[in-house]
Amino acid sequence: MTLASETTATTAKPTATSTTAATAATVQLRLPDGWFTVCDLSLLLPGRGVAALLPDGRQVALFQDHTGRMYAIDNRDPFSGAAVLSRGLTGTHQGHPFVASPLLKQRFDLESGQCLDDETVRVTTYEVRAR
Repeated sequence: MTLASETTATTAKPTATSTTAATAATVQLRLPDGWFTVCDLSLLLPGRGVAALLPDGRQVALFQDHTGRMYAIDNRDPFSGAAVLSRGLTGTHQGHPFVASPLLKQRFDLESGQCLDDETVRVTTYEVRAR
């Protein structure tokens, strides 16, 4: 996960209120054994993905759209085997949000995980919430 290029440098000191607000909200995924905290909500930027490591070693790709809705899917591209979906381009197709793999450009519905370019392929999706 590369965050340095996505962070804006500032010389102003954070106030107690902004520091508390930034660390208060976290992103959680529902896993078979309960909710797992993945990262701070402030790391999700609309239109950009973030990759995170799950306790079992798998990777998840997290996205937030411009309305604030969050999505989580498996980060592994099933066509290439590479963990790159978090780096894909996001968009919508017939009202459904998707991410396009940066390698072979197949599009995956962020709500269902269904590949929009090959109906036989699907990636895992996760229930996601902010707390």
